[in-house]
Amino acid sequence: MTAPKMYRTNIRDVPMVEGLARKDGWVEMQVQFLIDKKSAGADHVVGWTVLKPGARHESHRHHNCDEFFIVLKGKGHIYTDEGDKPSGEGDVVYSPRGCWHGFNNTSDEDVVLVWGWMGAGSIEASGYEVHPESHA
Repeated sequence: MTAPKMYRTNIRDVPMVEGLARKDGWVEMQVQFLIDKKSAGADHVVGWTVLKPGARHESHRHHNCDEFFIVLKGKGHIYTDEGDKPSGEGDVVYSPRGCWHGFNNTSDEDVVLVWGWMGAGSIEASGYEVHPESHA
């Protein structure tokens, strides 16, 4: 049996995810999958997202995984079941599988998020679904 190996990368070495369509709720987002099934054989994803002013991730949910994100820089609004709520640096948000969520950069500065999907190593495995009433 082969011993498990640590995986290490650097944000500067990870390409942006391509093919994230506006119609699927990915509006002007810069997304990187730092750790995932493809790169590290992981059954989760750790990601880095930069939302320029006006960028947003429309309300969406994952049927097969939980998600968290941490706002490292900037501010905007999170989409919740109770409507839009202000969110900013230091906020930690947890969305269990099936829970609608998203983020809208309503400011004039970049928003930087680190996030993770627990229980899925890819978009396909996550059971991603954009809300039918999204603004995209």
